[in-house]
Amino acid sequence: MTATKGLEGIVATTSSISSIIDGVLTYRGIDIDELAEHASFEEVAYLLWYGKLPSQSELNGLRKELDAYASVPAEVIEAIRLYPKDTNTMAALRTAVSSLALYDEAAGDMSAEANLKKAIKLQAQLPTVVAAFSRIREGKEPIAPKSGVSIAHNFLYMLNGEEPDEVAVKALDQALVLHADHELNASTFAARVTVATLSDIYSGVTSAIGALKGPLHGGANEAVMVMLEEIGSLDRVESIIQDKLNNKEKIMGFGHRVYKNGDPRAKHLQKMSRELGKLTGNMELYEMSVKIEDIVTGQKGLKPNVDFYSASVYTTLKIARDLFTPIFAISRLSGWTAHILEQYENNRLIRPRAEYTGPSSARYIPINER
Repeated sequence: MTATKGLEGIVATTSSISSIIDGVLTYRGIDIDELAEHASFEEVAYLLWYGKLPSQSELNGLRKELDAYASVPAEVIEAIRLYPKDTNTMAALRTAVSSLALYDEAAGDMSAEANLKKAIKLQAQLPTVVAAFSRIREGKEPIAPKSGVSIAHNFLYMLNGEEPDEVAVKALDQALVLHADHELNASTFAARVTVATLSDIYSGVTSAIGALKGPLHGGANEAVMVMLEEIGSLDRVESIIQDKLNNKEKIMGFGHRVYKNGDPRAKHLQKMSRELGKLTGNMELYEMSVKIEDIVTGQKGLKPNVDFYSASVYTTLKIARDLFTPIFAISRLSGWTAHILEQYENNRLIRPRAEYTGPSSARYIPINER
């Protein structure tokens, strides 16, 4: 047996949920470009869970279910109040999601119907949890979710305590569509490994959140914003980026293991960043990002991935930097749960082997002879 580092190039399972073929990302066979331009996040979630786009009545039914499940148990909110004020946002989300299982009577029900219901319930509750945590740490009271609005609208409303601008809602909704699924990425694989033991859906999602927390996965867009803040202004971009390249430092937000000719999601976020910059009258983050892209792509041949322009999009929406990855989780939950449901349908324990590189023919030495 020979190990493949990072399982690169290894096909670990079959799936009908999403694909990346010749640089084209699809959800259930539909090109991400079409979905990003035309579909709402709720339509995409339905597509991932049910394998088809919903009719209007089916979409209305899903939205009613999301409304019904959006509230979070008071005990979970009270527990969030006890988290340390400087708690990492993804650590807080991981803990809160795990605790949601304690207040779900059907948490251990492994029927297909119950698991689909829990997927919808978690999708409804995650935005409420993230917004509540954000407000509590700022010394504000959480805001109850509204009925009759989209997940993107509701999240911005619960986060800021005011009705969001239509353009902001559209921008966030499109970002959620673009992040919803991405084949067998690290967090999705973690979720599938967990539930392949026939553990419950909450355990699978908690495992996924733990994987997404890492800066090489979901945390990359936060790292992009750290870099933009470090640079500070457009006139400093060239010198700082050139220094980083000369010192062989990694420029966050560029390159992707499965895309050789650029991430197809990046162009939508670039357009969104430009439109939001024009709307707010502040184009600097967008212009800085474009200049960085010109330098890095020109010198290294690397193209931006989904994380690069999402940083300026979320910042322009006045979302705190450490909420970027929890928002990623809100979106990717639709994909995680779709994969969890698929794993349950045709389950086999995921148990790979390891190439042993330790000593051979070692012997036990009695303790008095060591």
